[in-house]
Amino acid sequence: MYRKTMPYKIFNGCNILFLGLMALLCILPLIHVLAVSFSSSAAATANIVTLWPVDFTFVAYQKTFDNPLFLNSLVYAVARTVSGTLLTMLLTISAAYGLSKSFPGRTAYSWIIVFTMLFNGGLIPSYMVVTNLQLTNTLWALILPSAVSVFNTILMMQFFRAIPKELVEASSIDGAGYFRVLISIFLPLSLPSIATLSLFSMVGHWNSWFDGLLYITDYRKYPLATFLQTIIQSGDMRNTSIDPSELAALSERTIRSAQIFIGALPILLVYPFLQKYFVSGTTMGAVKE
Repeated sequence: MYRKTMPYKIFNGCNILFLGLMALLCILPLIHVLAVSFSSSAAATANIVTLWPVDFTFVAYQKTFDNPLFLNSLVYAVARTVSGTLLTMLLTISAAYGLSKSFPGRTAYSWIIVFTMLFNGGLIPSYMVVTNLQLTNTLWALILPSAVSVFNTILMMQFFRAIPKELVEASSIDGAGYFRVLISIFLPLSLPSIATLSLFSMVGHWNSWFDGLLYITDYRKYPLATFLQTIIQSGDMRNTSIDPSELAALSERTIRSAQIFIGALPILLVYPFLQKYFVSGTTMGAVKE
């Protein structure tokens, strides 16, 4: 009955209005970048583009996809995101499954893992480890240092511990081993949490640029986020592989906007398919009877 009262309707309307404004503030910059990428050089240089393209053209995207360095960085970014997410989820599920079981010393192991989340060696020791292992200029330098996320492991462990023990006991009576229980019981029931943590890992790998700048010295092997950082924030357009005469006729704003939108597009396409798992994945295991 409280849903029909006037105070509730006012409160609900204010919430919808506030969230709508916040969503609009988040989407307007992306719409502006998209409009600039489809606008002409003169319109972008004159700064007259708002939320709709002026003198619509595909030149910026044509030059972007004609750039071999951009395509190489895109391939490296996809390879890093896919392989890094698979490795991260494999290690996270394995560690969480073991820690969700009761065994002597489990609390000590859990605190050791939590300690690594609170205290770490820092940037210089991490760089020395990667360098001494001769991982620089390789994809492993971007994947292995962040392969295990303690936060994700703790979340997954709580998800696993929320699964009824009766299911595990019934499977054990039927002769299922630990690996069979993980494949047949834990993973199907934890699909929302797996999808949520996979999304976290994908976004982290795709948007990470600093480690590429730190561990990759060959600019031809930069992942996309690092490549965009070097030409956008630093204003260095020399590595765009565009002829100087053509670059003079183009606008740096249109080229940058096209590359930014292409860089954001994969996550925008993947997120709607995982959104239905997001809420249930983040709340599952939060409340236990």
